Amino acid sequence: MTARLAHRNLPRLLLQARESVMAHVRPNLREQALSDQQWRVLRVLGEHGMVETGRVAREAFILGPSLTGVLARMERDGLIQRSRDPDDQRRSVVEATTEGLALVKVLSRSIEAHYAGMEKSLGKQKLTALYALLDKLIELEKP
Repeated sequence: MTARLAHRNLPRLLLQARESVMAHVRPNLREQALSDQQWRVLRVLGEHGMVETGRVAREAFILGPSLTGVLARMERDGLIQRSRDPDDQRRSVVEATTEGLALVKVLSRSIEAHYAGMEKSLGKQKLTALYALLDKLIELEKP
């Protein structure tokens, strides 16, 4: 017997949408030898500068133990630097190096060009509405 559900599988649709968008982004990331997680970290740092490690984990959607390995590799590759929080020595902070920020700049150009293409295809109003609906959904589903 199959279950009849009234609504479409929203989590699956959101994952499909993510993968569709990332299919255009990943080749650029791979050209720069970056993983999806490394890009998410660099994007957070590019937007916010020096960030406490816990905030990086939350905004990049990377679990703490995984983030430790990602940051270690990025530090080894000269993309980020870690230090103690100047205001609270118990906490650590992360910031992008000059090389990391240069990658953000290079990758942001191609990603923004892709988003501009999406905007042209969907229309500015629909893309803005999509962002607004996703923001509302995120807010609605917060615990």
